[in-house]
Amino acid sequence: MRNVTEITSLTLVGLSDHPLTMNGLFALFLPIYLMTVITNLLIFFLVLTDYNLHNPMYFFLANLAFLDMSYSSVTAPRMLFDLVIKSRSISVPACIAQVFFYLSFAHSELFLLSAMSYDRYLAICHPLHYKLIMSWRVCTCMASLVWVGGCSLSLVHTLFLLRLSFCGPTSVHNFLCDLPHLLQITCTDTFINMVVIFIASIGVGFTVALMTFLPYVYIFSTILRIRSKTGKRKAFSTCTSHLTVVSIFYGSLIFIYLVPSSSDMFSLNKMFTVISALINPLLNPLIYSLRNKDLMEALMKSYYHLKLIRASF
Repeated sequence: MRNVTEITSLTLVGLSDHPLTMNGLFALFLPIYLMTVITNLLIFFLVLTDYNLHNPMYFFLANLAFLDMSYSSVTAPRMLFDLVIKSRSISVPACIAQVFFYLSFAHSELFLLSAMSYDRYLAICHPLHYKLIMSWRVCTCMASLVWVGGCSLSLVHTLFLLRLSFCGPTSVHNFLCDLPHLLQITCTDTFINMVVIFIASIGVGFTVALMTFLPYVYIFSTILRIRSKTGKRKAFSTCTSHLTVVSIFYGSLIFIYLVPSSSDMFSLNKMFTVISALINPLLNPLIYSLRNKDLMEALMKSYYHLKLIRASF
């Protein structure tokens, strides 16, 4: 039996060691994070308060906005704190807790994007049965499964992570704690963890990806048969918004988790982690809101209401 000393804290390498660069990154990412929170909160409350947006598509969009806000909030505050204080030490329990919440929101978003694909499939391919199938009870059940499924899958990874010991090296080559980074620096055999990740990736990941992208084969086939140019444009608009969000999210996750990590790939891995954790949650509301007439109308209506309230005082 090896005589090793188990460590209780790790060091996040972060995005840069240069003070000037760190100040520049703080000045860049603070507005991005604030915009992410504000835009996603805005979409969430618009859907909540505007009766015209009380339908399944916007119900799932409100869930996506809340997820994106939460997903970004798991990583951005800690990263901004490290850029200012320059203290990159994090306890092992705090690191594992960050992994749990990060994976929970990431998995939940994967499931939610799949549910949104199914919603668009029914709306375009089976419009006459759409309201009957996508009742509020069904939407609520689907949203519950999204959240429970994401948390459950993350909990499995986290429980297997708790069995690991860390005795050096202590450096996590990123600005956040994530599963692949912790498996690289543990002094415990990770075979079981790798088996769990493989089963989750192939079993759950492949199935969810198939359920997300396959409906679009039928969707685009149906759209091409629509004779009305206005109907075609509207259908393409809602679908391309969702497909853009899906493609960016899957693209960044594929590079982070499926491309083998090495010392040469650390910089690229950090870049795609930034895209996944910070940029993507900001892009999602912008992509949906700028391409969505109903959301823009709801925003203008809320703006005029606020003006009237201010004028009354």
